[in-house]
Parts: sequence; structure tokens; C-alpha cells
Amino acid sequence: MLTQLRLDHANMARLLHVLQLKHKTLAAGERPDFQLVREVVDYILDYMDDFTVPLERICSEQLSAKAPQSVELSRRLADDYKALHERLMRLSQDIDMILMDAVIPMDRFADDLKAYLDAHRAYLREERQSLFPLIHEHFDEADLQRLANALPEGASVKLEQLQEAYPQLYAELNAAPEPVTT
Repeated sequence: MLTQLRLDHANMARLLHVLQLKHKTLAAGERPDFQLVREVVDYILDYMDDFTVPLERICSEQLSAKAPQSVELSRRLADDYKALHERLMRLSQDIDMILMDAVIPMDRFADDLKAYLDAHRAYLREERQSLFPLIHEHFDEADLQRLANALPEGASVKLEQLQEAYPQLYAELNAAPEPVTT
């Protein structure tokens, strides 16, 4: 289960890297492939709703029963996650406007994209540094198996769906270097 979570983090980091490359294109004054940006944002939003939200709910419920000191961390991560989702929804709306040829200040969009990327990376880092050790410490193999069984399909299945639904995004994802986790 922890291996799956780490793999999910690595895959999310690669998606964020694809967005980072599009941000660099914007910062250089060029127009990135906004349709591809739309695909990445849609995929992340779907993944958040279908996998991350249920994982956080199930994990925090089980972890709070075993480690009461985790309640504050779970609350903070949930709040951070909600703010992340809101940022991404705003970006999604701006992308819709851009794709409909509405005038959106590109410097503001680039700043919002950078702020989202920084916030999402910080969230992933906090999970790796704070949540994963608690799971490792307080969950035995049976707990991890119960947690895994309670979750929807994991990232590997999502990546297969991604390959079919968004071949261009999947190609860019595969071309993205393995992320460096800090």
C-alpha cells in the first residue's frame, strides 16, 4: 500500500512536471499547448476526486483511531487539499476562457499556475514527510490491506485510462524525467 502511494506521488510529480514545462513556455512569452494543459488539469481534478479524496478520508479515519496525534495533521492536510482543489478549479476556469479565445492576462495565469504547482509540491512533500511515516508506524500489513481494499482503483489503472483518453498527454508524461522527491 505504501509502495502504491509512493508510486502515485511519483506519477503526480511527473504530471506537475509537464505543467511546469508549460509554465516555462508561458514565462518565456510563448503560448503553450493549452489543450494539453486542459488535459493535465482535467486528469488531476478527476484523480483528486476519484482517488485522493477517498484515500484521505479512509486513511485519516483509520489513522486517528490508532494515533490520536495524527488528527491535527489530517485536518491540516485536508485544509491544504481543499485549497489546492480550489486553486486548480480556478485554473481550470481560466483555461476554459483561454480556449474560448477570451482575453485572460497571461502573466496572471502564469503566476496562478506557478502558485498552484508550488502548493501541490508542498502538499506532496508534507504527505511524504509527515503522513507516510505515521502510516508506516501505526499500520500493520492487515491494516494496509484493508485500506487498499477500501480504495478505488489506483494510479496504475488511471494511467492506463490516461493513455487511452489522452494519448498526447500520456506521451508527454512518459517523456518527463523521473521527479526528484525532496
